[in-house]
Amino acid sequence: MKTNEELQNDVQRAIKWEPLLHAAEVGVTVKDGFVTLSGTVDAYFKKTEAENAAKNVAGVKAVVENIHVVYHTSFVKTDNDIAAEAIKALSDSWTVPNDKIMIKVEDGKVTLDGTLAWNYQREAAKDIVVLLPGVTGVTNNIKIKSEVHDAIEKKDIEDALNRNWSINATDINVTVNGTHVRLTGAVSSLYQKEQAGKMAWNTPGVWSVDNDLVIEYDYSYIE
Repeated sequence: MKTNEELQNDVQRAIKWEPLLHAAEVGVTVKDGFVTLSGTVDAYFKKTEAENAAKNVAGVKAVVENIHVVYHTSFVKTDNDIAAEAIKALSDSWTVPNDKIMIKVEDGKVTLDGTLAWNYQREAAKDIVVLLPGVTGVTNNIKIKSEVHDAIEKKDIEDALNRNWSINATDINVTVNGTHVRLTGAVSSLYQKEQAGKMAWNTPGVWSVDNDLVIEYDYSYIE
């Protein structure tokens, strides 16, 4: 049996284990596998690091993130500064076709729009912007329109899931409808759910993925 307190301790240790977060003041509360993070950090990427650290803990079913970003005075940027730095950072990256991405910045929050051919490019664009000083939030509205027109094979996705050591694919069902993929069934952690979604997105020809996997965990959350 694993109690709420034990899961809380696991998440706290996971956050403290991250080198960039060991001194961060992040509060953790837990109720039946639902984790709430609160507190203040001095960079947006630390906020995402804390969220990712919590997601990777076994037993976490969902993460509610209430962490605020407050920069030191020397790192405060205007929206124009952030936009200019985002454009330059994307143009300097060989993984992202920056001419297809539109950027909007409001109160430090960056919104990415546009259409790209691959999900890894969309993820790379977000990862680049997350690291920029002054950013307080990122919304990734980039859509995927694959240039690959081959039919998506359900078995290819199932084989990819089975090859991934971190995923128990036994209870995952894959449905393919044209360029759309839907995942249903159950996994044992939030981390597995996200990994399965990434594997589906990596399939050539995929334009959209509905990740409807539910998280089932053996622990009983008792006080």
